[in-house]
Amino acid sequence: MPDITTAAPLLALTAILAYLLGSVPFGMVMARAFGLGDLRSVGSGNIGATNVLRTGSKPAAALTLLFDAAKGAVAVLIARAVLGEDAAQVAALSAFLGHIFPVWLKFKGGKGVATFLGTMLALAPLVGLACCATWLVMAAVTRISSMAALFSAALSTLYMFTLGYGQGFFLGIALTALIYLRHAENIRRLKAGTEPKIGAGKQKAAP
Repeated sequence: MPDITTAAPLLALTAILAYLLGSVPFGMVMARAFGLGDLRSVGSGNIGATNVLRTGSKPAAALTLLFDAAKGAVAVLIARAVLGEDAAQVAALSAFLGHIFPVWLKFKGGKGVATFLGTMLALAPLVGLACCATWLVMAAVTRISSMAALFSAALSTLYMFTLGYGQGFFLGIALTALIYLRHAENIRRLKAGTEPKIGAGKQKAAP
């Protein structure tokens, strides 16, 4: 992890602001903007881009992916520019927590994959690109978004060491653990062979 050079009150302020940015539910914003109804009544009921795609609107899903990734990246880049690397990692974790546990939605948020990729791209571009490439390859091979996410997260800390961002190891472990926690239901469905594939079509929310 990086040296702690920023004063504790500033790190706390960074955490709060990054959390609030991360908690903006862009999936629901896009669903409303495109007239798609309540996103929580579609597919898995999740607010992320994969579930937005289940509404049948590819533009809405693409914008959700972009904005969910951007909020993590923006939090990291601003914190790094203003305060330093320690604040950047605090912002990365806080924005991610904001996405998966947003206060506005009673702490019931998304799975965090796009925000994870956005923070990785901002923290260490080569690591982020490797994580994105892993997601794309696994998604193309398996056609299962959750499988791609789990592989990408699992390999992120390895990429950190091999691509020159070893100081992010503990952050990578924390983000990976949270992604696996948020994908617990997906893991159960993967084991049962019932996990839906990408582009499966518009669905009602699971009971």
